[in-house]
Amino acid sequence: MTPKMPRRVFLEDCSRAVGGAVGLATLAAPSAKAAPAERVNVAVMGIRGRGRSLALGFSGMPDARVTYLCDVDERLLGPLAKEVSVRQSSEPKLVGDVRRALEDPSVDALVVATPDHWHALATIWACQHGKHVYVEKPASQNVWEGRRMVDAARKYGRVVQVGTQSRSAPHYRELIEYVRSGKLGDVHMAKAWNSQVRPSIGHKPDGDVPAGVDYDMWLGPAPRRPFNANRFHSAWHWNWDFGTGDMGNDGVHDLDIARWGLGVETPAAIHCAGGKWAHDDDQQVPDTQVVTFTFPDVKAILVYEQRLWSPYVQEGYENGVAFYGTKGYLLAGRAGWKLIGAGNKPMPTSSHPFSDEPHRRDFLDRIKSGGRPNADIEEGHHSAVLAHLGNIAYRVGRALTYDGRAETILHDDEAARLLRRDYRSPFEVPSQV
Repeated sequence: MTPKMPRRVFLEDCSRAVGGAVGLATLAAPSAKAAPAERVNVAVMGIRGRGRSLALGFSGMPDARVTYLCDVDERLLGPLAKEVSVRQSSEPKLVGDVRRALEDPSVDALVVATPDHWHALATIWACQHGKHVYVEKPASQNVWEGRRMVDAARKYGRVVQVGTQSRSAPHYRELIEYVRSGKLGDVHMAKAWNSQVRPSIGHKPDGDVPAGVDYDMWLGPAPRRPFNANRFHSAWHWNWDFGTGDMGNDGVHDLDIARWGLGVETPAAIHCAGGKWAHDDDQQVPDTQVVTFTFPDVKAILVYEQRLWSPYVQEGYENGVAFYGTKGYLLAGRAGWKLIGAGNKPMPTSSHPFSDEPHRRDFLDRIKSGGRPNADIEEGHHSAVLAHLGNIAYRVGRALTYDGRAETILHDDEAARLLRRDYRSPFEVPSQV
């Protein structure tokens, strides 16, 4: 199949003749193909935004080749296929149903850059087919399915890297080492923030599915809803059925760094205040949010702040993180990090260009040589849990008590029900992977 394939061929490829019977029970056994010694063949699922960037990134690496592009919107496939072909001197195959790529034994890895509601099922399917996975952040759409992703990675022995790229960035690794060195003193608070301007999406009526879009496949595990442009490309972030708000979108990057620096996993108590105040539009998620997390047996608090209406940056960084110690504090963002000592005395500053190339490099290297990647799925799961719990506390309007070992909310049945969702057949995330 080439970038110029006829629409008829694309639609035939996207068809699912046996409906619900094409489920997890019929997936092929994990491939016995050994880890590639030289070149990793990659399929990319979801090719707008991050998916497009990752497809171009992997196709430009000498030891990777993008062999499949997969998207439910056929209008996107041809143009990106041409760009990928130029970068790697070979054409990727184009499919609408990711299962066609997973059935190909020559594929080594799947990149999942879909909306959040597809992350878990695509990752689990890929692991069951013996593929490694690079899954965009947040790792999951809810807490329950995140744990299923960890289970799948471990059961099938797959490398599953989450797209929190800062885990591989040299200056973030450098600053985490500094925080843990004790030079800041005792760190009793970390703060992560998401401060930027998000435009209004307005109000839009339900309408017809655009030509060339397999909307049933796009919905996948999510409830059936009429097509609406404000629940589709990009705008899906702001709808609870498909996204996790900006706390799970941009905020999870800095939550991950704050949690990493503090050396904590799951919180015991969560408090949230906030609202949707900046725009009268179809967004369901908050634009203003402050969440505090405390952790068992840890004398530190993690604070998350979100302002999606602020045309200014906070302490030099639009999205950033701070570690406050008894001897000084550290401020960090993608452009670098800086220190402030006792009496507000400036200390050395470290500046670095930011790139996701080290993260892609780490993924390929772990596939070849083994070991856990820098943003292993379990680390990604713990950070996504922070976003999920902050959003649940916002939605129910009260503080939560969380049991991290059982991964459940205590004494609040309404909140606990939001830890997972019902899944639409035949796209159920399995309880046992």
